[in-house]
Amino acid sequence: MQKWLYRFFIELTNHRLSSALLRKFSQSRVSAILIPSYAKIYNINQAEMEKNLSDFVTLHDLFVRQLKIDSRRIDSNENTVISPVDAVIEETGMITTNKEMIVKNKHYSIQEMLGDEDSLAKYIGGTFVILYLSPSHYHRIHSPISGVIKKQWELGLKSYPVNRLGLKYGKDPLSKNYRKITEIRANNSYVAVVKVGAMFVNSIETTHRSDIVKKGEEIAYFSFGSTVILLFEKDRFTISPEISSSINIKMGEVLGTLN
Repeated sequence: MQKWLYRFFIELTNHRLSSALLRKFSQSRVSAILIPSYAKIYNINQAEMEKNLSDFVTLHDLFVRQLKIDSRRIDSNENTVISPVDAVIEETGMITTNKEMIVKNKHYSIQEMLGDEDSLAKYIGGTFVILYLSPSHYHRIHSPISGVIKKQWELGLKSYPVNRLGLKYGKDPLSKNYRKITEIRANNSYVAVVKVGAMFVNSIETTHRSDIVKKGEEIAYFSFGSTVILLFEKDRFTISPEISSSINIKMGEVLGTLN
């Protein structure tokens, strides 16, 4: 019954009109009136922001804020994989031979998530890391490794929430939501960066234009909190022992190493 009520409410409110209205409002000057309360409610760290709170013209500008240059340290070791975002580590695990990852006891199809058989084959038996961005987090996405962008594509139309209720009751949001996927090759290893849209605001903007990317370089941003999923090939990634579910991580901190 709870699942049915949850899905009914989401379907009732999650359509193009409400998404368009929310996007229009957040990008209007009228939305600036909410900036002080938003910053207070979500405990935004203003000391690390590139601009002062009073300099943001719209609420959207605050969502996509940039940070001071020295506010994040990018680990420079050659084989390390860094977190591409500020986030909570929602889950880590193995991609099964059934082409699935298991999150909160639900099975998510990697095949459906990627929608590409050639890319899918590389990740069977590999590792996944799910990073959840709340509304309080810095929303820009950076490359977890240095390498060559081999492919980028997008899938899905609308989105369910990707918070804990969304993962529990939603219609497989990690594999069905609107998403943009970037596949990066570092030497002989591939990493898929799956950027998953959030409810109402499906905006995932790509900012990196070159095929070559450096670790820590910005590649995209979310217009609202959402989720990034990293997929690694079998036997090519070792997760750091201190990484576990529910811990907070900052962009630039080490997730593990490429083997």
